[in-house]
Amino acid sequence: MRRSFLLLAAIVVSCAACATERPRPNVLLIVSDDLAARLGCYGDPVVKSPAIDRLAARGVRFERAYCQYPLCNPSRTSFLTGLRPDTTRVWNNQTQFRDTTPGAQSLGQTFRKAGYYVARIGKLYHYGVPAQIGTDGLDDPNSWQDRFNPKGRDVDDVGLIEGIAAGPDGRSSWKTGWKLNQLGARLSRLAAEGEDIEQTDGKIADETIRLLEKKKDAPFFICAGFFRPHTPYVSPKKYFGLYEPERLALPAVPEGYRSTVPRPALVFKNDEEGMTDSQRREAIQAYFASASFMDAQAGRILDALDRLGLTEKTIVVFLSDHGYHLYEHQLWQKMTLFEEAARVPLVIAAPGCAAGKTCARTVELVDLHATLADLAGIEIPACLDGVSLRPLVENPRAAWDRPAVTQVFRGGGRGGAGEARGYSLRTERWRFTDWGKAGCELYDHDKDPAELRNLAAEPEFKAVVDELRARLNALAPGSRRAD
Repeated sequence: MRRSFLLLAAIVVSCAACATERPRPNVLLIVSDDLAARLGCYGDPVVKSPAIDRLAARGVRFERAYCQYPLCNPSRTSFLTGLRPDTTRVWNNQTQFRDTTPGAQSLGQTFRKAGYYVARIGKLYHYGVPAQIGTDGLDDPNSWQDRFNPKGRDVDDVGLIEGIAAGPDGRSSWKTGWKLNQLGARLSRLAAEGEDIEQTDGKIADETIRLLEKKKDAPFFICAGFFRPHTPYVSPKKYFGLYEPERLALPAVPEGYRSTVPRPALVFKNDEEGMTDSQRREAIQAYFASASFMDAQAGRILDALDRLGLTEKTIVVFLSDHGYHLYEHQLWQKMTLFEEAARVPLVIAAPGCAAGKTCARTVELVDLHATLADLAGIEIPACLDGVSLRPLVENPRAAWDRPAVTQVFRGGGRGGAGEARGYSLRTERWRFTDWGKAGCELYDHDKDPAELRNLAAEPEFKAVVDELRARLNALAPGSRRAD
């Protein structure tokens, strides 16, 4: 009798513990490709992004979030492993991180070990756009239980896409007749016929919604990786209609600007140098159209969360792999250490977050791995380079003294002849960038948010340069120079 009573008491205690145990939250990670922090919720007066704006209204928007490398593969490898590029030794778009860091534990593996259903749809690890759409590219099979590679009419319509090209006289024009492998690094556009769901990103949204419906009753970690607004800037015509090129302002630089910064800081292409202002506005229109199209697909996924009753049970993160130039500094695309390429949109909406608040602290994408594990209440791998942002998710004004480090290599890769290695440190006020023998840059964001006045050589800022260089060298040993 006594034995039966003790057994019954144990069962009651156990059931009570089960009843009070907090259920594990789901995780939905939405990644955009090549998206600058040009969104309504980031104060952009032109770009229409109602879905991401709505997410920011119930989450924390990080005002100063930075990638670790302004190129797809190194950045994605970094935030999906929680390791810096100098740890993974991935500095280009060709290296798969298992070849250089085979023992790394990816974000997907961390959640798989915790018993989550883990899947990705579209581009999470790198693969070339548009040539490798529909393939696995440099994916890591160990990270996921299921992988989906949709391919839409944007790939089939390649012959209709216009790309910018310079003629013999140096003047650029929009031309068609490109192959898929000629468009990934070229400014190119198409106001497409048809509906959203015919495009690759539309199909990614469809598949993500299908998985949410299928896995709604089990803890899941689902990643949706959109391709837009990565060039070619393809979206249905209606999104082009949101923007009138003649109303789009072009950034300007002071006369003689190019001579004020180290030579490796600026990378120009002949095709882009020969553009007219009209063509520049048309390129920006196409980019904004693609961004709004991507936002609409993200909105469909967020609507599905609401419809399925999953919103309050799910950690939702939206980010881009790096930023993007739209003629700031007279530059296009990425691969620079200026604010436009290094800064990324990052929104985290989680149970218990400071809903609708903005965090002004400097944070890094390399922090994503530790942050999501911490928010989900699962074990954080011990070897990560990043740290959890949970204190800032709960209190965006919490004390925080971690600057952000972004790096880029030019000319033959690490150790190659003629190589230039740049490392940049971003605090809440300053950006300091060191190019070794080529020189350095210092920008005061309190007075010069466009980073157009390089203060590094001015004597009154020598102490600031010395302090920031020391902090950079401590955080990124690869930045230390024998020269």
